[in-house]
Amino acid sequence: MNDPHPLSAAVIAGKRKDVPALVQSCLEAGESAQFIVENRLVPAMAIVGESFKNNEIFVPEMLIAARAMKEALAVLEPMLVEAGVKPEFNAVIGTVEGDLHDIGKNLVAMMWKGANIDVIDLGVNVPPAKFVDAIREHNAKLVGLSALLTTTMPAMRETVKAIREAGLSPKIMVGGAPITVEYAAEIGADGYAADAGSAVDAAMALLRA
Repeated sequence: MNDPHPLSAAVIAGKRKDVPALVQSCLEAGESAQFIVENRLVPAMAIVGESFKNNEIFVPEMLIAARAMKEALAVLEPMLVEAGVKPEFNAVIGTVEGDLHDIGKNLVAMMWKGANIDVIDLGVNVPPAKFVDAIREHNAKLVGLSALLTTTMPAMRETVKAIREAGLSPKIMVGGAPITVEYAAEIGADGYAADAGSAVDAAMALLRA
């Protein structure tokens, strides 16, 4: 997208105050809410994620873009519900038991929403049983587990184990400062993302596999 649409450009630049009027312009031009999400918002957040991966932008810019996207979704979601349009996939995300860090988890949740995934955010310090209950309740296809402390890595292992022992089979993605791709494989997770930018690509690869 060399020359992004004005709405996409506003989201990328984090111009949240401009976004509602630009969404309205798209609607008045005859674009459906679904078209706007798929062709204006999702590509914009893909560019944001790519820029973050390439160290061209950092956490503050990413958060500002995500908030701008939320302004657009606030306008569009009632129309999407009315039209019976649902995200293609849904996910449960949370920081594992014993860990209270949420910035990375929040960024991944926002990026997943930007990729049109319905995200149920369980927050921080989430025990394995709560993940199991939420996956079952929402029939989640994807689960994101976050840990920032080496001391809470065992809780991540226990959560993966609890999900599998409950007979549930969502794709499980893990991440956080001490987590590695080797640890993800060791505990039986399906995928790993080093940052929120790559979390979308990794999630989509798992969901479409």
